[in-house]
Amino acid sequence: MNMRSTTIGALLLATTACGAQSLDAGTATAGPGGQETPGGTTLILDQAPAEDKAATIINAITPDQNLAAKVPAEVKADGLKVTTSVGYPPMELFAGDRKTPIGLDPALARAIARKLGVKVTISDEDFNAQIPGVITGRYDMIMSSMSDTPERQAKVTFVDYVRAGAGMLVKAGNPEGIKGPGDLCGKTVSVVDNGTSLELADTYDSDCEKAGRTGVDILKFPGDQEALLQVKNGRAQANITDYVVAAYKAGDPKSGVEALAIDGTESPWGIGMNPKNEELIASVRSALDALINSGEYGGILKAWSLEKLAVQSAVVNGGK
Repeated sequence: MNMRSTTIGALLLATTACGAQSLDAGTATAGPGGQETPGGTTLILDQAPAEDKAATIINAITPDQNLAAKVPAEVKADGLKVTTSVGYPPMELFAGDRKTPIGLDPALARAIARKLGVKVTISDEDFNAQIPGVITGRYDMIMSSMSDTPERQAKVTFVDYVRAGAGMLVKAGNPEGIKGPGDLCGKTVSVVDNGTSLELADTYDSDCEKAGRTGVDILKFPGDQEALLQVKNGRAQANITDYVVAAYKAGDPKSGVEALAIDGTESPWGIGMNPKNEELIASVRSALDALINSGEYGGILKAWSLEKLAVQSAVVNGGK
């Protein structure tokens, strides 16, 4: 599930200052930061910015030569062109310079590019413009917390890279002992009005009443911050939101809250690509599987406190 709505304009962004191609020829060997090209030169691969929590893991990734050999020629030549939509932390946000994308999505995009031995650029684009951008060839792939749905599969092919759903924020230490929706009966819950979180709260309220228990008292607010405040000040015992949002807010030690995943609400989020780019789809899928099998994928998720989103393998169009 993906509750967000983003309206940030397009801005093409280079992902790193370390992007030059080495002029050394002959017997150069690709090390952790490079990929040897057919002419004997070494392409210096992009480094993750220091503010990326997974930078150390990403920058240690070396190309898989077998996978690199199968990358489409245009991607080898031009690099991997990725679109994301900044404004949904911790999945996508700006670094301190207010122009470099960081977060789990850019981190995994950089990791995939390094595994394939190609350079990468990440563009901030309006969410609704991303699928058209991939179809027209402006971008090679979408990495933007995009839910893999049958409706979207009619336009793009997804390689699913996480499973995400709803979550709850409760006071640190969970004094109410809330473990799941069944524990919300008779309690007060805060939500953002007119969103999926409100729909879930209404469902849980109905379930409590059907079971002959006291229903859920639902407090509605226009934004996340107002809804979260109700938990911190004790007016609400829980706040329902996206799990990734909950995990990000709970990651701040000053927040005074902790995050709980709501089991059964998960759905796949996918890397979107043009269905005609079969070679690229196969390359990205193989690169993601390689990262999963090596443990680098898990390390990146853990660095961003999102290990609960992990998948066991890269699946194509797994959304139902």
